[in-house]
Amino acid sequence: MAFFNVEFYSDCLKRCVSFKVVLPNDMPGEAVNQKELKTLYLLHGYSNMNYEWVWNSNIMELAGKYKLCVVLPSGENSFYLDGAATGRMYGTFVGEELPLYVQRTFGVSQKREDHFLGGLSMGGFGAIHTALKYPERFAKTFGLSSALIMYELKNMTPGMSNPIANYEYYHLMFGDLDKLENHENNPEELVRRIKAQGGPMPEIYMACGTEDFLLTSNRAFDVFLTEERVEHIYLESPGAHDFMFWNTYLEPAVQWLLETK
Repeated sequence: MAFFNVEFYSDCLKRCVSFKVVLPNDMPGEAVNQKELKTLYLLHGYSNMNYEWVWNSNIMELAGKYKLCVVLPSGENSFYLDGAATGRMYGTFVGEELPLYVQRTFGVSQKREDHFLGGLSMGGFGAIHTALKYPERFAKTFGLSSALIMYELKNMTPGMSNPIANYEYYHLMFGDLDKLENHENNPEELVRRIKAQGGPMPEIYMACGTEDFLLTSNRAFDVFLTEERVEHIYLESPGAHDFMFWNTYLEPAVQWLLETK
């Protein structure tokens, strides 16, 4: 199992950045054609970093088991969204710049059906949102305890805050919260746009614990996807907002990514 720490200049973020790559190209006794390797872009949560997955899950073992290239970018606390300020194009970084760089550098498959996104909490939001923003690039996406907080943000006003952050932070990340309903930073709006344009719709896998503080928002998005007839899987089971729950669903999510019809 090869593990790379890559540093390169990102035009989207206007600085040198680093990301990790797990590449199963040296498995003993097994020949791996990198041109056929599928790739999973796995996103970390709020207040964390890309090593979160390496430290707390068996993603490296799964990469070898399923012959899957895994890319671990760092999104800081950006929700993987594009910002108006210079150097804050996090959505474009994950959705465009990074996949093209990985394909060019590591020679993995360029096919849409071989590109996936996944994440937990803020990264779950980022994975779902990015797949819906770039449906021509990503075939499937999964979110574990996804921070689908657009429902709560619609009601925030200046001076308000919650246990995670204040209004000013959410305004910086998501833009004018009064206009979020119909803004591209809202995954629901992206679904509506894909349907209106007749484009490909990424398949979605979601799981959330019944003791998770994000349960209500995950249920709401499940209802929305069902009403819009978007192909998806939504699962619940006992669990909180932690790796004990996320590790329960990580391998099933990877297996789902690799299923073919």
